[in-house]
Amino acid sequence: MTGKSPKESFTIMNELVLPNDTNMLNNLMGGRLLHWMDIAAAISGQKHCNRIVVTASVDNVSFKHSIKLGDVVTIEARVSRAFNTSVEVRLDVWAQNIPSGTRVKSNEAYYTFVALDKDGYKIEVPELTPETDEDIELYNGALRRRQLRLVLGGKMKADDATELKALFMGKG
Repeated sequence: MTGKSPKESFTIMNELVLPNDTNMLNNLMGGRLLHWMDIAAAISGQKHCNRIVVTASVDNVSFKHSIKLGDVVTIEARVSRAFNTSVEVRLDVWAQNIPSGTRVKSNEAYYTFVALDKDGYKIEVPELTPETDEDIELYNGALRRRQLRLVLGGKMKADDATELKALFMGKG
């Protein structure tokens, strides 16, 4: 299976924040943003895998800046690492107020997707070949993030999380 670069999965999705997307303070509802992020991440994962992918996990999502009614939300997604049957997708979310010309980063997150075959069974995914310094940094950190997800999800014992232990012991 041929490896792919992160740029091959790069996806940009834009949404205009309309009244139906907001809460009583005219801020974008968090659930709506998470929905949009899931779509952008799934597109990115499918581009990498050339398969249907399903959401396996969503890392902690913190909202740094509120997004207002009328703002344009830009979600940038790209695969940061591929594992056996899953991919980690990095998302960066920007809010732009076009009349004022301001653009701020609202949040970032990592989503994990599992690739499925036509019968709904897990299937191997192509390797990821990082190219830029940022690609390499995201790629290298992905194993620690994966181990943390697995430990928190009860799928890995903390003692087996060697990358995390090395990080906390000053050897990572």
